Amino acid sequence: MGCLVSTPKDSGGNRRRPGNIGEVSVYVPGLRIPKSVDFFQSLGGHLSKTLVERLTALRTRIVVMAGQEAPTITRTRRKTATQHGGSTLADLHQALEDYLPVLLGLVTDGSQLQYKVQFIWVNQEDDAEETAMFNAWYEVLSVLHLMAMLLLSQANLLLLPRTSADGYQPKVSEESRRASIDIFLKAAGYLDCAVRHVLPQLPSELRRNLPVDLAEGVLRALCLQALGQGVDIQLGMAIDSTKATLAVKRRLACEMVKYWQQAQDNIMNLPLSNGWGEKHRLFIKWKYIEAKVLNP
Repeated sequence: MGCLVSTPKDSGGNRRRPGNIGEVSVYVPGLRIPKSVDFFQSLGGHLSKTLVERLTALRTRIVVMAGQEAPTITRTRRKTATQHGGSTLADLHQALEDYLPVLLGLVTDGSQLQYKVQFIWVNQEDDAEETAMFNAWYEVLSVLHLMAMLLLSQANLLLLPRTSADGYQPKVSEESRRASIDIFLKAAGYLDCAVRHVLPQLPSELRRNLPVDLAEGVLRALCLQALGQGVDIQLGMAIDSTKATLAVKRRLACEMVKYWQQAQDNIMNLPLSNGWGEKHRLFIKWKYIEAKVLNP
């Protein structure tokens, strides 16, 4: 049913640690970065040359873009956000969207092709930095996770306060807040799909050995985080609106508490002992406390 190889940190112990990640409105855990694979060696005798070339071209584009841009994405500053950060995220996300339907062809109707290729990803939240599996569902799971993280990064860019044209206090425009709600919902959809439809496709032994950033609890916590922050923005807009009733505001406040409580329940007992995981856990705890203050 597939096998895996996890490469532990090198003997020097010099793991990547989250440095100065700049201003943050949406905490985004460390991105997972794909490494190159040889589709011709694994699939050359099973698929047409044209299809193998397409798979190779699509994935190579993602490998190159993710390798170049991930460090800047995870350390976003306002300067980056206003100059090219948004387009970088959109381009990489589009590359993943182009790749996913072609990749799904390897797992359609239980195809044995799903076990032919060893897919390798580098983790930023796990002690074993590199995880490789002979299972295309692992690749699908990793792609969905990266797509969701890129959307959360995009939402973070939108929600960073900008200096207004009149030179007064930096603020987030209503247009940006509305756009971020749609992005949060889309990210939550990817993560929900990963939990409900992709994880169950992996054999139990592979699920137990997934890197911690793909653990079911982390995926659920991220999904609930996206939903919680979307409701948080909705509540803020309702508070600013003279048309929103007290009942609407109360309902949104209750929903926000529920999402953050569930997110905390999913992540608190996971072995996130490194810098990324600790910051993520603290972010969710902070947002849960904040939500309770708004809804005593």
